[in-house]
Amino acid sequence: MKQLSSAQIRQMWLDFWKSKGHSVEPSANLVPVNDPTLLWINSGVATLKKYFDGSVIPENPRITNAQKSIRTNDIENVGKTARHHTMFEMLGNFSIGDYFRDEAIEWGFELLTSPDWFDFPKDKLYMTYYPADKDSYNRWIACGVEPDHLIPIEDNFWEIGAGPSGPDTEIFFDRGEAFDPENIGIRLLEEDIENDRYIEIWNIVLSQFNADPAVPRSEYKELPSKNIDTGAGLERFAAVMQGAKTNFETDLFMPIIREVEKLSGKTYDPDGDNMSFKVIADHIRALAFAIGDGALPGNEGRGYVLRRLLRRAVMHGRRLGINQTFLYKLVVTVGQIMESYYPEILEKRDFIEKIVKREEETFARTIDAGSGHLDQLLAQLKEAGKDTLEGKDIFKLYDTYGFPVELTEELAEDAGYKIDHQGFKAAMKEQQDRARAAVVKGGSMGMQNETLAGIVESSVFNYEKETLESTLSVIITDNERSEAVSEGQALLVFAETPFYAEMGGQVADHGFIKNDKGDTVARVTDVQKAPNGQALHTVEVLASLSVGTNYTLEIDSSRRHRVMKNHTATHLLHAALHNVIGEHATQAGSLNEVDFLRFDFTHFEAVTAEELRRIEEEVNEQIWNAIAVETIETDIDTAKSMGAMALFGEKYGKNVRVVTIGDYSVELCGGTHIKNTSEIGLFKIVKEEGIGSGTRRILAVTSREAFLAYREEEDALRAIAATVKSPQIKEVSNKVASLAEELRHLQKENAELKEKAAAAAAGDVFKDVKEAGAVRYIASQVSVSDAGALRTFADNWKQKDYSDVLVLVAAIGEKVNVLVASKSKDVHAGNLIKVLAPIVSGRGGGKPDMAMAGGSDASAIDALLAAVAENL
Repeated sequence: MKQLSSAQIRQMWLDFWKSKGHSVEPSANLVPVNDPTLLWINSGVATLKKYFDGSVIPENPRITNAQKSIRTNDIENVGKTARHHTMFEMLGNFSIGDYFRDEAIEWGFELLTSPDWFDFPKDKLYMTYYPADKDSYNRWIACGVEPDHLIPIEDNFWEIGAGPSGPDTEIFFDRGEAFDPENIGIRLLEEDIENDRYIEIWNIVLSQFNADPAVPRSEYKELPSKNIDTGAGLERFAAVMQGAKTNFETDLFMPIIREVEKLSGKTYDPDGDNMSFKVIADHIRALAFAIGDGALPGNEGRGYVLRRLLRRAVMHGRRLGINQTFLYKLVVTVGQIMESYYPEILEKRDFIEKIVKREEETFARTIDAGSGHLDQLLAQLKEAGKDTLEGKDIFKLYDTYGFPVELTEELAEDAGYKIDHQGFKAAMKEQQDRARAAVVKGGSMGMQNETLAGIVESSVFNYEKETLESTLSVIITDNERSEAVSEGQALLVFAETPFYAEMGGQVADHGFIKNDKGDTVARVTDVQKAPNGQALHTVEVLASLSVGTNYTLEIDSSRRHRVMKNHTATHLLHAALHNVIGEHATQAGSLNEVDFLRFDFTHFEAVTAEELRRIEEEVNEQIWNAIAVETIETDIDTAKSMGAMALFGEKYGKNVRVVTIGDYSVELCGGTHIKNTSEIGLFKIVKEEGIGSGTRRILAVTSREAFLAYREEEDALRAIAATVKSPQIKEVSNKVASLAEELRHLQKENAELKEKAAAAAAGDVFKDVKEAGAVRYIASQVSVSDAGALRTFADNWKQKDYSDVLVLVAAIGEKVNVLVASKSKDVHAGNLIKVLAPIVSGRGGGKPDMAMAGGSDASAIDALLAAVAENL
């Protein structure tokens, strides 16, 4: 077996499959594109679902990749085990309806065992297979695998919901008896016993059925297009080929661990307690890659995952004695390890470090808040006479404040309290079950559509013409091909079309189809790409249509032109965002509609009003400068050399279209655009908002819609001017400011009068002092306008020794407000109000010295006042 670095393993994998006719697919962004079922790209196949379900036919049915992936449903196990990771790389080879079982197994065995490639010893490899899959068993035997190295496993069948499924065969490497201290041997595999001897390095899924949960597996129908989907973990390959005890002792992690040693002054011991080193090394990789791909820490979704990873790593840093910000210092090491295949980490180093350091600093303050919350919980336990911290409270500390249970346990035990471990585990299990359910829910693929996938007739989109004559080549009705159609809805494919199919955020063209007499025979309501790339026109049929006949295709030019204005304005907006708030503000989605444009981008905070103003001004400057918008077709390498910016989520072939707007914007884009920026006329931002952790959205309008937006604001301003009696609009702001100042002055006077009135009223109230045993108390109904006035009474009461306890009740509107204040050590205000509030059909609580409650039964106020003496 060859001794290879992780970079060499990855490259050899890709080179081998390339030699077998596979196209090398680049690693996709960790943030899924147009796939709401996934929180993260979690496997090599996740980015290829469109090929497997048949919605898109790839140029080459043979694909290989090295795909960065994130899985976070078992975060707690990272660091505890030898092979759990959050961010990992999945090596894969895929066949979309091309080769199948025989080639996949034969080539896989060649890659593993050939001296030209990985050169694994054959006697160290074991394979599991689905018992009913005799074909896989026979193919392994034909490759030279001994029968006792083939293990039938009932679970070797891959399916997640409806869609592609099939048996799988897994490949294991035997690391020897040193990793099998009880000498259990092959039973470890046969009985699926967790072990460190037989390491799964590769899984080959033979996707040949359409899974249907409504029928038994034996009745699944064969897929029209059988596929191969494989996955091999780079981290596991590296551990085996580098002779490492765990994945963490490989060149993918050890440089990070060495840096942590320097920062902590502690030494990593592979045989000792090294969990904290492993957690930090794993989590900073995930953080660096995810932030580099546009995800940012936050309170929900992906952002919450990143925040949780960072906080867990920081707490493990503290366990190693690192009490200052440190994670951001490890970003450069991650980048250096991965530079050969992922140069973007070092390219975005400054931004990633900034976000990580900022989040670390925020968490330092959060730790203080968490410590304060724990102190409160322990104080409540002491007051209640309890000795155990409940599991739900431990979980809240863990989940909300990022406190590891070990830290909570340490602090609680130092204070003399026990820990409810079972309650914590139950709360943790509930969260894990929810996470796993979400993963399962989002893992399935769509069903293949054999009819659409079978369209092979060519169709060309004409960018230049808005009307042209073309031959109708395909008609589909009710998911079946037809020779003619005379009513209803149909899908049509033409040899050539001027209709733009929805793509790249630009909506589809609408328009009409006319016969040779000029009569409209169909209305086009949508255009989408067929699996093989043809424009698939959705039409409302008005008269007879037949295959092989020529028709005139005419788009709605007015609609197209309005969409083009918005699309071109999106390019200007993207460039302006980079100039004003930074290069990290990359596109995370867009929509170019008829009446507006929507642009989503990565950013870690709200865009300020001043920044929005600068962005808007910059875009309009480019419009007023009347810059030519030019489009050229070239190869991808030339486009990159021109500095062309690729749009988020788009897939580009060898030949691409580059849209340039002077030297202001250069982007790869397949959409349609105006000829000159002056055609946009006017650009206005109407809204900026957050749509998720680290993702912002701008809604904007152009041309006529922008004018109308300004007119609407002007009308509103004129209405305000009339209300405040300002003769000129330009004086409105001064007039409003003057009125606001006048209002503040009147409010201040009003407050002062209220205080004087309250003080006067308090003088009468405080005279009525009663006694209950040794406690002096005042219990009175008062007439006030709001609950705040009750607090003013209490503040005045505190200034002098009127009584030991004060109880005030006020009927405000339909509600009853109750206040209890206490200076007596024998009377707890919070406990007293819990007894009194139910009398007026209310509830409340508070501290020993002050408590408030709300109720709804004003008729019971006298009863409440009478009950005060009974409860003192």
